[in-house]
Amino acid sequence: MPNGPRASEPDFLAEVLAYIEAHRDEPITVAELAAVAGFSAYHFSRLFTARFGMSVMGYVRDCRLQAAALRLTGDAPPGLAELAFDCGYESQEAFTRAFSRRYGTPPGQFQRAALKQQLPGQPSQERAMSNPKTVARVERLQDLVRREAFHVAGVSAVFDAQNKSGIPGLWPRLIRALPLASQVSAVTYGVCAMENKAEGRFSYMAGVEVAGEAALPDGFARVALAAQSYAVFRLTLDGSALHPQMQAAMPQIWGALLPQSGLKTVAAPDLEVYPADFEPMRKGSHVDMYIAVDA
Repeated sequence: MPNGPRASEPDFLAEVLAYIEAHRDEPITVAELAAVAGFSAYHFSRLFTARFGMSVMGYVRDCRLQAAALRLTGDAPPGLAELAFDCGYESQEAFTRAFSRRYGTPPGQFQRAALKQQLPGQPSQERAMSNPKTVARVERLQDLVRREAFHVAGVSAVFDAQNKSGIPGLWPRLIRALPLASQVSAVTYGVCAMENKAEGRFSYMAGVEVAGEAALPDGFARVALAAQSYAVFRLTLDGSALHPQMQAAMPQIWGALLPQSGLKTVAAPDLEVYPADFEPMRKGSHVDMYIAVDA
């Protein structure tokens, strides 16, 4: 998730996020994660909570519950007892209580509701991330934003409707490499560009603005963005998981707010813009979606 350091500071939590992602389905302790970060368990816990607005184990549990929601609506969903064990809970009852607090409904009801709401061609993973109880607080900012040409460097991949739930996995790879030698600021970007409209394939880069031609880490790429005007749609977060809110915002932007604006979109990459102080689990944090338009 995009929560990078300032350009002049190494992010001691970057390796921790990558470690959690890689070991999400294994037993994890605070002491283990503190050792990865290079701090005592006490100081690590305080620093992690200050950054993310939640405890480190609360963050781990939330990651596991998001994965559980995806598995529940997958092609071969496991039984609840197996899912509870895989998520680190000692009983199915404890897992059900935690899942209900996170999603507002027990896992069985969540699964049935998600399957009922499936649209033709909609992948099962997307259904899980589109919690029917998630409400996005999104608005269009009054003024267009003009950006002159600039470069973004980061990690990217090509996605479609079947695998786009993998987009969040790009962010830990970016964060643990920050700051880049040529990084301009701590603002982070999600750059989305259509590859094949007929097939629904698009590229997505998690990156930062860079200047010059400094060498990039292995696996990183640089993309040039032309001068462009953008309509800006601001998503204000409610303190729950980021990506369900992002999913809920898209229909509002493309189905209502953008058509109501009377603006004409153009064939150019769209941007997700995360401020330097962005904290995904902090209520009141915001993400700006920049949609390229004809000014």
